[in-house]
Amino acid sequence: MTTPTTAKTPAKRPATNSWLREHSELGVGLLLLALGVLVLTDALTMTVDIAQRGPVGPRTVPVVVGTGLLVVAVLLTIDVLRGGRGEAEGGEDVDLSEPSDWRTVLLLAGVFLAFAVLIGPVGFPVAGALLFWGAAYALGSRHLHRDPLIAAGLSLLTYAVFNNLLGVPLPGGPLMGVL
Repeated sequence: MTTPTTAKTPAKRPATNSWLREHSELGVGLLLLALGVLVLTDALTMTVDIAQRGPVGPRTVPVVVGTGLLVVAVLLTIDVLRGGRGEAEGGEDVDLSEPSDWRTVLLLAGVFLAFAVLIGPVGFPVAGALLFWGAAYALGSRHLHRDPLIAAGLSLLTYAVFNNLLGVPLPGGPLMGVL
């Protein structure tokens, strides 16, 4: 006599897990809400000198941005709870079957790290040129004679615009006082 075998049925996932998976955009709404509260809290607790007050003071932009974050968080949450969903990878021109290009990611990370380390000792013009050339190389440009010249010109132009025209001082390094 044989005993009947019972097929094991897979355990059902809790309904809560399924609901959260279908409404994962609520996490973005929660993040926007937290950012909005943080920005508004910082803006409203900011100490402002009486001489700096006017119709548009230093609190105006943070209050507008914080309020905007809160409004977007509420609207997104309402949309998600009413059944709205984002389009999954519909707008991306990415082949998800291809592996990640970690070489490019690591090269770019190395270029940014080198820029952060070098900007103090060698200044923005030199570090910026290395940043622009390194980013172009990491992203696939192999014009070894042209790219460094373009990177140097772009770096010098950026330095001059920020330092001289906008009044934002960037470290000049050895070129301090030349430009």
